[in-house]
Amino acid sequence: MAIYTKFWKVWLRLNLLTKDVDNDYTAEVSTMKNSLRNEDIAQRIVNEGSEYKYDTLLSIINQHDRIIREAVMDGYSVLTKTCQYTPRVTGSWIGTSAKFDPEKHKVTLDITLSSEMRESLSHVGVEVLTVKDSGAAIGLVTDTATGLSNDTITPGDDIRIDGEKIRVAGEAAGIGVFFIDADDKEHPVTRRLTTNDPKTLLARVPADLTDGKYTLRIVTQFSNTTTLLKEPRTIEYERPLIVGNGGGDSGDDDDRPVIE
Repeated sequence: MAIYTKFWKVWLRLNLLTKDVDNDYTAEVSTMKNSLRNEDIAQRIVNEGSEYKYDTLLSIINQHDRIIREAVMDGYSVLTKTCQYTPRVTGSWIGTSAKFDPEKHKVTLDITLSSEMRESLSHVGVEVLTVKDSGAAIGLVTDTATGLSNDTITPGDDIRIDGEKIRVAGEAAGIGVFFIDADDKEHPVTRRLTTNDPKTLLARVPADLTDGKYTLRIVTQFSNTTTLLKEPRTIEYERPLIVGNGGGDSGDDDDRPVIE
């Protein structure tokens, strides 16, 4: 019997992929507010009583990450105490004389949990909080060009957005659908929404989006009543949407890291 020493708290959300089943839910982990970065890890090591100073630790951690990046660029498989990085090239190769074509083939990585990480996760229990408030939310984004709901999108083609209370309505400044890049710059959807319903939007991805990761943002005054909200509501998709290779981090469905 497993002994749980840590617990993840999860919310239950209606599963939008099974529209004909009313009681099918998925679990959403209630993660901590901020993502830990190398700076936070270095500080935690200091807090544990390390004899090394913070700046020294941070330099070592950053150097560790750089060496891993360079090693996989050289074609090595790298195994750490958290995961294993394995180089992979995706795409179809027609004929034995086929050459690498960046339009058809992608350089990526498979990421597999290490035995130490698997052992650690075996001691994590799950505490179900309750069904998450069915307020305004984006639940699923599908690229209509590929039919995939894997967070990749195609500039110049439509995406289908499923959720709750997401209809774009109102005349206040800033109403609309936007893609927010890594520099926090807004790229608005300028084409008329083909579908604009409370549970579904069909929006054209701006054709000028370059490779990278984007946050999908909907700003609307829609409510379930005939009266619009006094102030616009901002709804953001919790997962980043990826164009191309994600700016060098990931690509399409076959190109995204696989974590087992």
